[in-house]
Amino acid sequence: MTEVDRPFRPTRTRTAAAAALTAAALAVSLTACAGDPDGGRPAPRPSPKPSPAWRTDPASVAAVGDSITVGFDACSVLSDCPAVSWATGTDPDVNSVARRLVKDPATHSWNFAKTGALMRDLPAQVEQAVRKRPELVTVLVGANDACRTDVGAMTTETAFRADFEASLRALRRALPKTQVYVAAVPDLMRLWSQGRQNPLGKEVWKLGICGSMLRDPDDLSKAADTRRQSVRDRVMAYNKALESVCERDKLCRFDRSVFDFRFTGAELSAWDWFHPGREGQRELARMAFQEITRKGS
Repeated sequence: MTEVDRPFRPTRTRTAAAAALTAAALAVSLTACAGDPDGGRPAPRPSPKPSPAWRTDPASVAAVGDSITVGFDACSVLSDCPAVSWATGTDPDVNSVARRLVKDPATHSWNFAKTGALMRDLPAQVEQAVRKRPELVTVLVGANDACRTDVGAMTTETAFRADFEASLRALRRALPKTQVYVAAVPDLMRLWSQGRQNPLGKEVWKLGICGSMLRDPDDLSKAADTRRQSVRDRVMAYNKALESVCERDKLCRFDRSVFDFRFTGAELSAWDWFHPGREGQRELARMAFQEITRKGS
């Protein structure tokens, strides 16, 4: 047979290479058709979840905090009077937050505040509150952290912040949709300036009420002024901590108006010239309701 008549037989190497190229092309084709229906275009990103919206009509309320929220010395001396509590009280003259918001306060509002409570006691109160699964939790605590025997015994701002953060984390883990209203710590310097105008009030203060601020109320020396200013500075630091922690939570509102409120002796308890009386409780309820029902973020 001549060279011209010999049939062509591809070499083994050429045959393997052609098969490999065919397989690769087929794989690319299948991937484009089955795995990427958009022909290689990137898939659209999922829309972000909308932020939770603040509701102005919560159906249940739980209160945590200190003696202010249980109405201590508002009705009689050295006694709690929860009926006039700004948060959950039943007294129509005070017109508490619960009375304004909740259809049946007797079954849908709870008060876990304790006289003498400090910020370090708040986590335990929150633990009690979450069992009721309220739609709104009110917080007013911190005056006792500054009202110590002397300035050196005041709760540090760091510890105050840490305990509030722990409380809010515990609440949020258990109740991610519950709203939180946080009232500022009241201005204790104004308490001194108003209460010292009443001779009876100054006599009561001698029993040891809030020594860091109210001790020797008529002492106007530089040392006394420095002491009182130190207490006020600490209260302002507490409020800054409350505000900064609260603003990181979409369902938490901090109310500075409680610190800014220009109260007079008319709002103070006639028993101790320290705690809010009925008038003071009514003003606290008014301010809280105004903030809770405020439209917008």
